[in-house]
Amino acid sequence: MANSEFSIHNSELAQPQPRPYRIIISGGGTGGHIFPAVAIANELRRRQPDAEILFVGANGRMEMTRVPEAGYRIVGLDIAGLQRRLTPQNLLFPMKVFRSVRKAGKLLEEFRPDAVVGVGGYASAPVLLAATSRNIPCLIQEQNSYAGLVNKLLSRRVDRICVAYEGMSKFFPADKLVVTGNPVRTEIASGSRAEALQFFGLNPAKKVLLVIGGSLGARTLNEATAAALPLLRAAGVQLLWQTGKLYYSQAAQQAAPFRADNLQALEFVQRMDLAYAAADVVVSRAGALSVSELCLTGKPSILVPSPNVAEDHQTKNAQALVNNDAALLISDAEAPARLYDEALRLLADEARQQQLREHIRTLAHPNATTTIVDELLKLIK
Repeated sequence: MANSEFSIHNSELAQPQPRPYRIIISGGGTGGHIFPAVAIANELRRRQPDAEILFVGANGRMEMTRVPEAGYRIVGLDIAGLQRRLTPQNLLFPMKVFRSVRKAGKLLEEFRPDAVVGVGGYASAPVLLAATSRNIPCLIQEQNSYAGLVNKLLSRRVDRICVAYEGMSKFFPADKLVVTGNPVRTEIASGSRAEALQFFGLNPAKKVLLVIGGSLGARTLNEATAAALPLLRAAGVQLLWQTGKLYYSQAAQQAAPFRADNLQALEFVQRMDLAYAAADVVVSRAGALSVSELCLTGKPSILVPSPNVAEDHQTKNAQALVNNDAALLISDAEAPARLYDEALRLLADEARQQQLREHIRTLAHPNATTTIVDELLKLIK
């Protein structure tokens, strides 16, 4: 009897333990796709420390360096988007898609994921096509208020669609939609103003304008800002001007005579939490990630959408805020003439700043990443 009891007990102990989750996250091309993808991976890893996470990107795109920097493994596909004009590369597009779908299929068979996440961009299409054809649970995350082409085409094949804006049923099946907001680092809103002023060497008695043009920079914003430096000095306004790496050398020379007035040209802002904390007003492009950060930090903002993006989606992102009286919008074409008159007017109007702060905060989704991972785990379970 004792041996029998021991055998039963030992058999119970020997039951196989469930293996760690395996998740593939696909997409990229821009920071607006990559940073949300990494935020999702980080939240997965926080909850499931032993989860195996594999990224799939497009060879030659920025995810191939940014994802490893964040501590994750990535595999590249030889895939690129269609050009808007007739080019020899477009003739190769069907073959690249076919080869990428086949490679994605092999990856799925080797890695055996429990679910696949697509964040938009070239690489997400072949992975999601291969995954949905194998009945692997799939979730896509759409960052913009105007849906990307890949996500629209794949929306009927996937199981769940996490979006940042209301009213997305005009692009996607309504029964699959969950309004989650965009994954944003919550620490972006935790900066101390006192620490920020000290960090940037700013005068607490003067207003601060923050100008953000993205990691590469924005020509229109940089040219308008350079022209407005004497105006800002005369108004006693301090400036944190994130120029981007392409424009920094020229901008630094233009700002040098104004350094004593705290008009600072910065190639890249490592501590964005402190930059937001220091700012009274922000001038920014209207990429999905930037808009989500502005909502989370509650900053009065003037948005200047880039005209060089697919489907003019930045204007639609900005308009979603304007429709809620949560930001001001100036077109790229109007910016050289109007931007800094509007910025100085807003800096001088405390009541309007407070109104914009209150309205933009109502659009924030501080728990976006958590909610997206909740939806993903539901699909697996």
